Amino acid sequence: MTTPEARDRVDSFPTRRIGAHRVRAGRVFPYGAVPVPGGINFSVYSDRATSMSLVLFDKGSPEPFAELAFPPEFRIGSVHAMTVFGLDAENLEYGFRADGPFDPAAGDRFDRRRVLSDPYARRLSGREVWGAEPDWDDIYQYRAQVADEDFDWGEDMPLGIPGEDLVIYETHVRGFTRHPSSGVDAPGTYAGLREKIPYLRELGVNCVELLPVFEFDELDNPRTNPVTGDRLHNYWGYNTVSFFAPKAGYAATGRFGMQADEFKSLVKEFHKAGIEVMLDVVFNHTAEGNEQGPTISFRGLDNATYYMLTPHGEYYNFSGTGNTVNCNHPVVRDFVLSCLRYWVSEYHIDGFRFDLAAILDRAQDGTPLPNPPLLEQLAYDPVLRHTKLIAEAWDAAGLYQVGHFPNYGRWSEWNGKYRDVVRRFVKGEPGLVGELATRMAGSPDLYQGRTATASVNFVTAHDGFTLADLVSYNDKHNEANGENNGDGGNDNHSWNCGEEGPSASAHVRDLRLRQMKNMMTLLLTSQGVPMLLAGDEVGRTQLGNNNTYCQDNELSWFDWGLVDANAELLGFVRALTAFRHAHPVLRGAEHPHGTDRVGSGLPEVSWHGVHAWQPDWSAHSRILGMLRCGRHAKGGTVADDHVYVGVNAHWEAHDLELPQLPGGQSWHLFADTSAAAAHPLGAEPPLHHPGRYHLGPHSVVVLVGRDHDSTTHQPS
Repeated sequence: MTTPEARDRVDSFPTRRIGAHRVRAGRVFPYGAVPVPGGINFSVYSDRATSMSLVLFDKGSPEPFAELAFPPEFRIGSVHAMTVFGLDAENLEYGFRADGPFDPAAGDRFDRRRVLSDPYARRLSGREVWGAEPDWDDIYQYRAQVADEDFDWGEDMPLGIPGEDLVIYETHVRGFTRHPSSGVDAPGTYAGLREKIPYLRELGVNCVELLPVFEFDELDNPRTNPVTGDRLHNYWGYNTVSFFAPKAGYAATGRFGMQADEFKSLVKEFHKAGIEVMLDVVFNHTAEGNEQGPTISFRGLDNATYYMLTPHGEYYNFSGTGNTVNCNHPVVRDFVLSCLRYWVSEYHIDGFRFDLAAILDRAQDGTPLPNPPLLEQLAYDPVLRHTKLIAEAWDAAGLYQVGHFPNYGRWSEWNGKYRDVVRRFVKGEPGLVGELATRMAGSPDLYQGRTATASVNFVTAHDGFTLADLVSYNDKHNEANGENNGDGGNDNHSWNCGEEGPSASAHVRDLRLRQMKNMMTLLLTSQGVPMLLAGDEVGRTQLGNNNTYCQDNELSWFDWGLVDANAELLGFVRALTAFRHAHPVLRGAEHPHGTDRVGSGLPEVSWHGVHAWQPDWSAHSRILGMLRCGRHAKGGTVADDHVYVGVNAHWEAHDLELPQLPGGQSWHLFADTSAAAAHPLGAEPPLHHPGRYHLGPHSVVVLVGRDHDSTTHQPS
């Protein structure tokens, strides 16, 4: 409907008709379909198309009700733009049909038989209900829709939690509540995840990192489980169909087209709970795959712009999935930037983790760039200026940039070296004491000149063994994926503690529990940004499958029965996160220098072995003590206790001589992984033998040094 105000606008009037439709030349920006006074403005880029049409459908109709060719004068540069008046936006689905040469050797793959999805579509239909079989004969599978963007955010604003204070929790929207034990009203949805916010608050995480929520097709996996014959899915979602649209199948209200509002409500509630929301985003490839893949959008609109191509027009495959997005092409850079700006401004997202981010610094021919313009642009963009940016600093073609990812003072990295050394050390491998110390100190060797927040520390992630499986399996067991156990990584650095898989041995189970506690303790007392994998806090298992990308079942879902079954481990992890929040000395942004800069009598960090002040860096050593001086917390600006972390990865117990504390302070026990539970904050008892601690085999102890009758700081 045209409002009285709109009638005064010159651009609210059509200038001509195309068939039965009143139109006028449109605005080239923004791209996509945007409501304007009296109509909808459509804008799409294609440099090499010889013609472009707008294809209009009534919602759900198999055939279009109109197809409007863009007149030549509606094209400015390489942008086709047209305003169409009198459309019903709520019941409209649209796409584009591009015509041009089909000459793969030259990079062109136009196919005018296809109706193409809008790359800038704010909402998509076709997969509104997770797993529901679509009409495969539909000529247009992924239908673009016009979105209402009138959500009431109220007083919501970015939380701005400093990077060094984050505890990130990586999880999957569907998998977190899909299990029958979840007890939520809408399992497997944004709404279901919202119901679990109290659990996350109690766990102590203050940032959730969601596996991909951009629209993807969970049905694009052709494989079946070779044992059960069950259909396998694209469960993780690393195969984006539409970058601006939230996954409708994750919404309880998706069938009503309310996925955007449901997701925004989730973000708003997370923020109210003091939890930031980070998205795992995939700009390295798309769901169109290789030369044999479907034509959905980019390939049919302008293949040579959007993808990296060899001189013969074939797809470069640095992603391992068939194609590679041409991220440093100026048009594609603009696409990525616009997409992230949209998610920050429209969905209030606090940060992004970039899948296979090393691809983002490759030139159009695949060569790594010394100053990649996309990464620089994202780092300095005014809208993204305070948004957290985390790189998975490697790709599937061997470009490994951990420690030297182009960062512009802004980017953090998944620290794969931290993951590997913690796994190997706790497992009991020799020769790692020195590197473990470096990793626990925030990896200053990798991030010299940057802050410790450059290092996102993790032991497990969605890709690989869960923590419970890391201590239960020597080998991967991915047979259910239908790839003859050939998929998934082989360098897991795991140890089954003496028996492969589930064990009836109390000794084996106790050792596994201790090993899980050991790794959790190191993770949450190390400098840098810790990231936990959902379910590790309750010992979730995938039965040895280290690549559950296709397993939409109990192998992947969070089993909420484990909350009670493994209450001891959960309580231990909760205590650890609270301990980290309570002790700023563990969360410094600056790397320690190993000196006493505040006159406390202790250096900010010191290293110890069986004998205090005598770390054993030799190859056979498996013992390390780390003392963080509380007087140095946050550069000496905040008062804190001293914290000592002693690690024994040896199969025999050892007596550790403890460093003497200044001013008559004494050591108090917070946690010993060989004991049942951690002590509550502030209630840690003093040691019976102040100068020495008997540390059991495969164990970690955390001590607090303070005045005998004082209490520790409470979590902030």
